[in-house]
Amino acid sequence: MTVAPHTYDLKGLNCPLPVLKARKRLAGMPRGGRLWLETTDPLAVIDIPAFCNENGHLLVETEATSDGHRFLVERG
Repeated sequence: MTVAPHTYDLKGLNCPLPVLKARKRLAGMPRGGRLWLETTDPLAVIDIPAFCNENGHLLVETEATSDGHRFLVERG
């Protein structure tokens, strides 16, 4: 059984808060757990992939939304 990923609403937060909050949330999840991060910070398209790369998480999917971006991250 696959568990649907939760969504973490980080809209309205600017750098570095989306990454800091994502780090804390992912730290409490089991390896392989997935989390959608929803952001409005334009720098998130740079910050979230860099954060995943530096911390061993997998960026599964990125999509633009009407007011920002969504990132599906799998905890490494």
